[in-house]
Amino acid sequence: MEIRIHTSIDDIPADQWNALVDDGYPFLQHAFLAAMERHGCVGEHFGWLPRHITIHDEGRLVAALPLYEKHNGYGEFVFDHAWADAYQRAGRRYYPKLVSAIPYTPATGQRLLAAPGREQSLWPLLLETARKLAASIDASGLHILFQTAREHEFTAPTMLTRHDCQFHWFNEGYRDFDDFLDRLTAKKRKNIRQERRRVMQQGVRLRMLDGHAATHEDWEAFSIFYQRTFDEKWGMATFNRAFFEEVGKSMPEAIVLVLADLDNECIAGALMYRSDDTLYGRHWGCTREVDRLHFEACYYQGIDYCIEHGLRRFEPGAQGEHKVARGFVPVLTRSSHQLLDDIYQDAIERFCAHERDAIAGYMADLDDHTPYKRLTDQ
Repeated sequence: MEIRIHTSIDDIPADQWNALVDDGYPFLQHAFLAAMERHGCVGEHFGWLPRHITIHDEGRLVAALPLYEKHNGYGEFVFDHAWADAYQRAGRRYYPKLVSAIPYTPATGQRLLAAPGREQSLWPLLLETARKLAASIDASGLHILFQTAREHEFTAPTMLTRHDCQFHWFNEGYRDFDDFLDRLTAKKRKNIRQERRRVMQQGVRLRMLDGHAATHEDWEAFSIFYQRTFDEKWGMATFNRAFFEEVGKSMPEAIVLVLADLDNECIAGALMYRSDDTLYGRHWGCTREVDRLHFEACYYQGIDYCIEHGLRRFEPGAQGEHKVARGFVPVLTRSSHQLLDDIYQDAIERFCAHERDAIAGYMADLDDHTPYKRLTDQ
């Protein structure tokens, strides 16, 4: 058995890495992580330094942990600014820290990769290695974000747990979009039909492309939409056209690109990725505002796609209570955290407990407002 720390995913054989990824999860594909590194989407400029851990048995990759040395909290979607501030007030360093996550991607998925049947022996070794690495670089701790429920069950006894809420859509074997709408209350059903009709009445035409069909011009247009979204929100765009084009070519079946045309001009786009059973909404942008187009491109086109291709689940991204009225339901997300310095351990543990209670109450309230028919409505 040999353990290695890698500062580039390209040091790891792509076929061996991908063999450890379940269900075609797109964001852990070697091609996705490599494209981010090659095109400057991670690195010193953005504060995401690759520190991937691998375990080899007789030269064969049998376990891995996607891992980054972080020097800020940007792009994690599990916010710990208050923790960093507390450390600073105490005269201690919160950064660097180690984070196992997909940069800028709040999508639940594997973090602890292991050959089937060897999880019990290899997962502890991955965590032990990560903790030793954290100590060796004087990091404040180790964080595993948007992990699976199974992984969380393993890490929970030794790490702090944080919960959050997202809104996902589930395919209950719908025959078509109208079959899905029939499961909603009359008011919600009417509203969605009006929104879809409104987009068509304005003359918008939609194109849905995979990586094979998307052209250089399509990716160039989408890159402009993506950049504009960040410019308008005073954010920092991390992906770029070269990245989008590379993943389009290297993992074309995982790409679902929705483009909107109006007056012979491409004016908006939504980029999604798919696994074997899940669609993931990731990015949206436009150069012209069209009423209700965001909902059509980012939500309804995705639902249509899931029904047509038999996908079980649609995760459109973080936040957004407005998704509930459109058929998405609250779903719990999990992350695990371990701080090497116990100066604030008790306080942060209380914070996490209060946060979990608040999320549970929030989700319970939302359950009373889902748009689906109840037995009394039938």
